[in-house]
Amino acid sequence: MTSETKTGRTKVSVTEQEALDFHSQGRPGKLEITPTKPMATQRDLSLAYSPGVAVPVKAIAADPATAYDYTTRGNMVAVISNGTAILGLGNLGALASKPVMEGKSVLFKRFADVDSIDLEVDTENVDEFINCVRYLGPSFGGINLEDIKAPDCFIIESRLRELMDIPVFHDDQHGTAIIAAAGLINALKLTGRDFKTTKLVCNGAGAAAIACIELIKAMGFNGENIILCDTKGVIFQGRTEGMNQWKSAHAVKTDRRTLREAMVGADVVFGLSQKGALSADMIASMAPNPIIFAMANPDPEITPEEVAEIRSDAIMATGRSDYPNQVNNVLGFPYIFRGALDVRASQINDAMKIAAVRALADLAREDVPDDVAAAYQGQRPRFGAQYIIPVPFDPRLISAIPVAVARAAMESGVARKAIDDLGAYAHELSARRDPIAAATQRIYEHVRSHPKRVVFAEGEEEQVMRAAIAFANQGLGTAILLGRDEPLKATAERAGIDLDRPGIEVVNARVSTRVEAYTEYLYARLQRKGYLHRDAQRLINTDRNHFAACMVALGDADAMVTGTTRNYSTALEDVRRCIDTAAGHRVIGVSLALARGRTIVVADTAVHDMPTADELADIAEEAAGVAHRLGLEPRVALLAYSTFGHPTGERSERVREAVKILDRRGVSFEYDGEMGADVALNSHRMEQYPFCRLSGTANVLVMPAIHSAAISTKMLQELGGLTVMGPLLIGLEKSVQIAQMGAKDSDIVNMAAIAAYNAAV
Repeated sequence: MTSETKTGRTKVSVTEQEALDFHSQGRPGKLEITPTKPMATQRDLSLAYSPGVAVPVKAIAADPATAYDYTTRGNMVAVISNGTAILGLGNLGALASKPVMEGKSVLFKRFADVDSIDLEVDTENVDEFINCVRYLGPSFGGINLEDIKAPDCFIIESRLRELMDIPVFHDDQHGTAIIAAAGLINALKLTGRDFKTTKLVCNGAGAAAIACIELIKAMGFNGENIILCDTKGVIFQGRTEGMNQWKSAHAVKTDRRTLREAMVGADVVFGLSQKGALSADMIASMAPNPIIFAMANPDPEITPEEVAEIRSDAIMATGRSDYPNQVNNVLGFPYIFRGALDVRASQINDAMKIAAVRALADLAREDVPDDVAAAYQGQRPRFGAQYIIPVPFDPRLISAIPVAVARAAMESGVARKAIDDLGAYAHELSARRDPIAAATQRIYEHVRSHPKRVVFAEGEEEQVMRAAIAFANQGLGTAILLGRDEPLKATAERAGIDLDRPGIEVVNARVSTRVEAYTEYLYARLQRKGYLHRDAQRLINTDRNHFAACMVALGDADAMVTGTTRNYSTALEDVRRCIDTAAGHRVIGVSLALARGRTIVVADTAVHDMPTADELADIAEEAAGVAHRLGLEPRVALLAYSTFGHPTGERSERVREAVKILDRRGVSFEYDGEMGADVALNSHRMEQYPFCRLSGTANVLVMPAIHSAAISTKMLQELGGLTVMGPLLIGLEKSVQIAQMGAKDSDIVNMAAIAAYNAAV
């Protein structure tokens, strides 16, 4: 069920039955264990367990650090609770906390590819809890404590950090503090305030509140300007009622005694208490442009709607996903542990937390990619009062936060493993969430060393503008946006895009001084194909693909990307009027089927409908060349519904003939066929044919027809859980790529990078 809030954000709600069904249907719960090594043969079992497992056992006994090399420890976090403070529900016990802890483990995996297991400890005795957890250290690379009541959580975390040599992190404290601090940085920036003079009231003196105050003080916030309140009022110096050592550490000299008094003239309020704790008159008494973080869950201390009725100058954040500026811990803990694990940190210290804060704040000020807008029903956040904190589905979090945390760990001396190239590390992190990033990393690195001028033919489209900016920002070269001045400017202004930046050029075909040269070039190519001079002139003046292709053909740009507003075949037809097939090559389309650790080149997926034997041989050569340029050693399987003569059929005969043609050509790569896809991709099935020429499973699949190529790649993507990239256009004399119609900005950037790469090699 969805509804629209007064803030314009789509509100998503679920019923109690829907929640129960979600957790119970199919396999109960939200986790399962999946092996990462093959378990198909007796040899596999011998390696995985006895006798093979004895070898890493001895290695670890000799050098405990090798546990990170031979076991899951380096990517495994325990989520541990005793259920004494579950969400906003209170002390419901260890067993009742299990759905939450399972959920936390799922989030670790979903957002940062950190393996995690939940452990519920059935005791409220602090010493018993500590003694249970401390002995689990060898199993894990880190401990995430969760939903433990205050002040027990302070004691437990402090003592476990002393007793264990791995990170121990109570997320209810530090996760909330990190996200809130990032939002605070940006809210202060928008309102022209700073850490030294801003006055802040924090209502609530539990684990999260204390952690928030400690963190912003560590970042330079003036502690004299912070007033902490609990249910008994202001925590002032000299107060004795309801005090403990953690509250006393933040007591200030003040004559204010109630929350209402403390709020008068306050610039910021942090609410970490309960629903309704902040009243209308309290909000009205705050300073101009107040910053209100009402973070009680599930219901905030005051809602954005209630604040909007009191004043229009407030910046608000809550803990809820149905309002802007959600203080959501998932923005922090997966990525903080990712960075900590990857440098084998002994702890998560203040330097690492502050690094995460600043990385989050910086990210919110950057332009938001299409992936984020798609996750939020097309609503594209933009830095401002309604967007001071990144949203959880921002794909850039995985490459921004862990890098900052890892760097801080190394600089502060708690890292036991160094990462020498943090840029390469960022690419590796992106690949954990995005298989395309892994496949294109080599391409991006090469293009950065050999930047090119790439024309983006559909420059008036918003996602194309964003792609062009990303292309330039990543150091891939100059992005040339092709479009009319007024529509392009209007789209940029509406989307909040600044095109006046290095690496971006805008070309208006209607007023370009190159129109005459392009017209003459195109007319010379088309005059014997039924085109008059005015036809060529019209194409150059009015059609962006023809103009862009002529730019590339005549050397005014190195490469071109198009396709987002037209279907593939139409765009290809436009381009081929302007650019020839490269000598000795055949124009084909190849798609990349990407699974973790495996890249398969599939051809032809775009051009040839029912290729002949000669055409299949050409396609095999072109596809092998693509594999080679991607850093793969080509092993080409020419596919059919039959395998090596059984069953027989006319279409299979064409594939067999293509193999003979490759034999006569004496090509240098491995190839064989005809064979079924199961034989080509499964080593055990391939072993049944000992005469097969392939030395291993195929990484290039040549399809017998375009329909089988299109059907199989789309099925792989939808049912097989693979990512399919392409089709990539291969074989033209100049470098051109055609994106899928309606492509996202990230897809367009990838296509532009590939176009630049092909222009450089």
